[in-house]
Amino acid sequence: MRLCCVMVCVSLLALPCLAGAASLGDLDQPQSFRAERSSSADPNWENGNGDCRGIAPGKTLALTELAGPGRITHIWLTISDNERWYPRLLTLRIYWDGEETPSVESPIGDFFAVGHGLDREVNSLPVRVTSDGRARNCYWPMPFGKSARITVSNEGKEGVGCIFWYIDWQRLPELAPGTPYFHAQYRQEFPCEAGRDYLILEAEGSGHYVGTVLSVVGNEASWWGEGDDRFFIDGEEEPSLKGTGTEDYFCDAWGIRERQGPYYGCSVMEGLKPGDRTTAYRWHITDPVPFTESLRMTIEHKGARVDEKGKHMSGFSERADDYSSVAFWYQVEPHRLFPDYPPAETRIPSTQVATIEAEALLPPQQVTGGPVHVQRGVGRGAGQALFTPATQEASITLAFDVPEAGRRQMGLVLSRSWDYGIYRISLDGRALAKGLDLYSPNLAIREHNLGEHNLVAGRHLLRFDCIGKNAVSNGHYLGVDAIVLVQRANAKRSGAEPTPSPSAH
Repeated sequence: MRLCCVMVCVSLLALPCLAGAASLGDLDQPQSFRAERSSSADPNWENGNGDCRGIAPGKTLALTELAGPGRITHIWLTISDNERWYPRLLTLRIYWDGEETPSVESPIGDFFAVGHGLDREVNSLPVRVTSDGRARNCYWPMPFGKSARITVSNEGKEGVGCIFWYIDWQRLPELAPGTPYFHAQYRQEFPCEAGRDYLILEAEGSGHYVGTVLSVVGNEASWWGEGDDRFFIDGEEEPSLKGTGTEDYFCDAWGIRERQGPYYGCSVMEGLKPGDRTTAYRWHITDPVPFTESLRMTIEHKGARVDEKGKHMSGFSERADDYSSVAFWYQVEPHRLFPDYPPAETRIPSTQVATIEAEALLPPQQVTGGPVHVQRGVGRGAGQALFTPATQEASITLAFDVPEAGRRQMGLVLSRSWDYGIYRISLDGRALAKGLDLYSPNLAIREHNLGEHNLVAGRHLLRFDCIGKNAVSNGHYLGVDAIVLVQRANAKRSGAEPTPSPSAH
């Protein structure tokens, strides 16, 4: 254990390039900058508490405008927004030295390594997200010579209630000529185009590549991640860096599972059913990819295929899944003009969304083992339906109506807490989840994808059966916030269930 701690400390001390100023090894040295901060603090700093700003639909808020030379070392923000998928509908842009087009352009969620408009936690070196996905932190060093301007645009249909922020930066005496500037660019293909790799970045100039966030929605069952990553440096026709599989590029193996780490991780992994979502991140901190003229970075969209009956057809075929990404790199300005940014409605891969608030379904169709009531202040809408049985012998059934028959992806928004139980979930008598452990040391809310289903018009019954509790849980409670029904625009109509097909190396 002692040797392990020493190795970790040595590793951290070897990363001054990430901090941009002070690493642990620099803290006992004189500092040549002036510490500065731009925040949402109330201008009446002695007596006021109006420390946040709202953003109306279609409006842009400038978080800060800084005069250089300087270096941004930390960005923190948290957002109060009840609109579904708001992290995809809010766009972060950063402009250096008075440029007219941004050097950073990305949905806020994707920039902080969580795709699909979801709130999730991330624990890595340059990006850390806590508070169940609501406290977003970025530690990428961002130098600038003349000025820096950071904005957030609300491209949703509802107003942002409140956004709080800190932008910590260093006022420098000078910035060395030829200093590369930070860049981040969002792209998407819903679905991926046939016959060519998915393009993550095409850059021109001199710089180095430092990271990738990739989000995937499976449009059919089974394993999607056999595609190889490829880096074409300075115009070469054959890539210098060739990969062996998508999960290999993201430093995992034999598939991808949800986990966190300093250099790589997976913030979202729902499974291999149609409609399941994944987001993985890979930071090239110890292995940046330099280029002097250009860089083209792509990845194949290939994987396993099954037929309508679930029979395995191929382990390595092109698939038409939904891909979106953020590329992170540094380069000397000017940079290549970014492609047109996708409009907000196209960044959400669905055509219809119906959200059924669970509190509107009370009283339940059936309940045994304990009471159920509306808990205010938890979740969106008026609150959540809180079921509080005293023992394991408990169940609750909620009835909801579907006005029009069709194939729908079903999501369930549930809360987790220190006194929650383990529940089996079924729809009209068909099992959806065999045992969902809802224990968490802190109150948190998460959406669970329950797969795609052919739903007839009329009434449906969603049943929750308590089958136990986590060993450290204090109870068997259940909190249901909402049922979400989505008709996805690009889904292939494969009725097959997923075949476990982790990468065959």
